[in-house]
Amino acid sequence: MVSVKVCWKQNGKPAEGRKVAVSFDGLTGGITGNEFTNSSGEVHFDVDPGQGKVYVDGNTAFTGWVQGMIVVYL
Repeated sequence: MVSVKVCWKQNGKPAEGRKVAVSFDGLTGGITGNEFTNSSGEVHFDVDPGQGKVYVDGNTAFTGWVQGMIVVYL
């Protein structure tokens, strides 16, 4: 399970309704479908951890080891 929390940089508050996807590197990699953040700014994916990227609204928001809770700021 990988979770992403999206917050606003200006005030740290959750960003609701943002489109999030996760991609994974390597031969067994791929990209998840899009999910939208809830009122807490969170979205959850039922995937195994790995090296990859987190995209928010089509832009790369995080690159690295994707595991647990990833917090990104817009």
